[in-house]
Amino acid sequence: MKNYTITVNGNVYDVTVEETGAGSAPAAPRATAPKAAPKAAPAAPAAAKGAGSIQVKAGAAGKVFKIEASVGQSVKKGDTVVIIEAMKMEIPVVAPEDGTVASIDAAVGDAIESGAVLATLN
Repeated sequence: MKNYTITVNGNVYDVTVEETGAGSAPAAPRATAPKAAPKAAPAAPAAAKGAGSIQVKAGAAGKVFKIEASVGQSVKKGDTVVIIEAMKMEIPVVAPEDGTVASIDAAVGDAIESGAVLATLN
């Protein structure tokens, strides 16, 4: 038996594969769902997501490279809140208006789509 950890769309699964012998095909993998549930539990901070009324959205698909602002920080229109990396370029995502950062809805390394809400302001 061999154990593997596999991540699919952000969900982590522990998989056990049984070795049956040299001449036969390996047995089908069995996912152990109960172990995936605790690792998917960091959805609790999601309650804070979208806390503000002003959304800061990504202009392009890419990966979150750096988070420049923090919750509670005052920002002016045009201040960089998050930097995303797309096509080997760093693209700043700026505050659409003056406000206070209410939530940061992405983490460094997250793959994001164009139009994704990365933060909110009040």
